[in-house]
Amino acid sequence: MNPSIRNKLDRIADRHGEITALLADPDTQGDPQRLRTLGQEFAQIEPVVDCYQRHQRLAEEIASAEGMLDDPEMAELAHDELQGARARQEALEFELQRLLLPTDPNDQRNVFLEVRAGTGGAEAALFASDLLRMYLRYAELQGWENEVVSESPGELGGYKEVVARISGRSVFSRLKFESGAHRVQRVPETESQGRVHTSACTVAVLPEADEIGEVDINPNDLRVDTYRSSGAGGQHVNKTDSAVRITHLPSGIVVECQDERSQHKNRARAMSLLRSKLLAQAQDEQTAERAESRRLQVGSGDRSERIRTYNFPQNRLSDHRINLTLYRLDEVMLGQLDPVIEPLLQEHQAELLAALADNPA
Repeated sequence: MNPSIRNKLDRIADRHGEITALLADPDTQGDPQRLRTLGQEFAQIEPVVDCYQRHQRLAEEIASAEGMLDDPEMAELAHDELQGARARQEALEFELQRLLLPTDPNDQRNVFLEVRAGTGGAEAALFASDLLRMYLRYAELQGWENEVVSESPGELGGYKEVVARISGRSVFSRLKFESGAHRVQRVPETESQGRVHTSACTVAVLPEADEIGEVDINPNDLRVDTYRSSGAGGQHVNKTDSAVRITHLPSGIVVECQDERSQHKNRARAMSLLRSKLLAQAQDEQTAERAESRRLQVGSGDRSERIRTYNFPQNRLSDHRINLTLYRLDEVMLGQLDPVIEPLLQEHQAELLAALADNPA
């Protein structure tokens, strides 16, 4: 094991002991905020310490077996034990490296998913609807909740732009690689000659900001407009100005929500979306400062990067960031996204492991 990684593990083990003692201290137990903070830190490092302790015990077993190699009667047995123990040791070292990888602070957040029609006119709007359906079906398969908070219908169906909120466990960690330009190649329903057309949509996945303390917004920087929600008619037509549009004047960001019946609820949802957009904007600026580009565009919402192509005639999906090609597009469009998401997660993890090996401190 790299000495720097071992030193880091020793420091974590020491901290684990400190937290254990603090959690048992009556003063800590009388302070709910401190108790919660220490409890969260303990939960984060406990798997690391547990794995490190197993690695240490295995190292002792290996040392003991190596000591028996000089005994002619025990040498063969010791050799067999060493083979198995060293294989387990290698697996534990890989697991320790994985546990030491830096975590994205947004991974457990809910998200606002934006899909916008790009080049391709009416066909792009229809594809935007298909993408939204794909993501919402994936959310259902994951047991997540979802709701459409804003939509701008296309002239012939689909969406010019649509925003959905998806909530549940580890939503951002699974969807954060979806930000970027998605290209579709297929024969539109309006195409009489059977020619394949190419259209595009952009997707942005924005981690939902906390309501308090995450993003400070000056009320004087906001212009709030209300209007009547659009609907399909019938008894559910909203006859009051309950829809809300909020403009953040310094940044020019405009958000709106018309899904709720209450103006108060729509305003709260629109403010949540605005916070998320401002948070994403700030994170984008920080990312740009740290690096000019990142191949996987993790959490950057970069819409200039064409990340994926959906070729319907060939039932083919291609993710251009990791040279992934699947001939299961029909299944993917039904929400079976794991065969696409898992390789992206593995590639990202491999990059983090490489960086950890280069700079373990």
